[in-house]
Amino acid sequence: MLEVLRNVWRDDEGQDIAEYAVMLAVILVIVVGTIRLVGSNANTVFSQTASAIG
Repeated sequence: MLEVLRNVWRDDEGQDIAEYAVMLAVILVIVVGTIRLVGSNANTVFSQTASAIG
């Protein structure tokens, strides 16, 4: 992994490091949003199940 980062850093062709940072930020926002949505839905399902049982 470290070698890949070194190659990306040294490579002047293609995408700039700032573009990689923007792509990483977008991916992180999507992942965090998805995890929060799934977590919220899972919490609702578990609460409904507990209410039905209890």
